[in-house]
Order: sequence, then C-alpha cells, then structure tokens
Amino acid sequence: MRKRQAKKRPILPDPKFNDQLVTRFVNMMMWDGKKSIAFKIFYDAMDIIEEKKQDEEKSALEIWKEGLSNVMPHVEVRSRRVGGATFQIPSQIRPDRKISIAMKWLISYSRKRNEKTMAAKLAGEVMAAAKEEGAAVKKRLDTHKMAEANKAFSHFRF
Repeated sequence: MRKRQAKKRPILPDPKFNDQLVTRFVNMMMWDGKKSIAFKIFYDAMDIIEEKKQDEEKSALEIWKEGLSNVMPHVEVRSRRVGGATFQIPSQIRPDRKISIAMKWLISYSRKRNEKTMAAKLAGEVMAAAKEEGAAVKKRLDTHKMAEANKAFSHFRF
C-alpha cells in the first residue's frame, strides 16, 4: 500500500450492557446505517434468550458470549499458488479476526433461519451455538476439518 495503514477507531460501548463487543456485533448486523433498529433487534434477542434459557446462573449476555466463543475458528485455509498449482494452506487466525469471523457467521446463519422475526432468528442461533450445535458451529467444524485435511501443505506457509 502507498499510504500508511488506517488507525483503528475506538468503539463506544453499548448503552444497556456497557460492552464494546456488543457494539461491534450490532455494527456488523446493521443494514443501511440503521443502528437503532440493529440495537433493538439485538436487545429483543437477548430478552428472548433470557426467557428461554435453562440454567439460571448465566445471564443472556454470558450465553451470547459463550455462543460466540463456540463459533470462533482457530485455523483457516488460505489459497497459495506454488508453481502453477493452488494449495489450500492451513494457518492460524489473529484474535481480532477470530471474533470478526465468528460474528459474521453467527449473523449470516441467523438470517438464514426460518423464524418469524430477526430477533427470534438471532436468539435461536445464539442459543444453538451456546449448546455447541447449529449452522454456525457446523461451519467452524467444517473449517477445522478442511485445515486438518490440508495439514500436509502447511510447509508452504507464507
């Protein structure tokens, strides 16, 4: 790049839980710059989780964080051309990228669910992820399997 890398802007914590991770999640979920609607969807999903949860000692936010950590991948495969052939090379993921990927998967797979509202879809996917099931967790397992299958090419690492 010609110019220097852009500085990371500080993310303000959300008003209800006072957590920066929540704001980051809501920013990813937001469409057309409608942040208040995205916050409403997230808080409604937290209320639904609060109603449906089984174990009483965990709050809805803790269940969401647990679901997010269950979706986080530890390795991914990256394409690399070596002498005309393209290899899928497994590599470690940076911590901030882990979180970003987990959030993207959680949001995209909750959008694909077939509940009535987005809040219900998000709540369903988060609760499934917290129990180590659901489409987003399956995506993480598939990513790990792909990295395991291509472990032989790890000596081509960048």
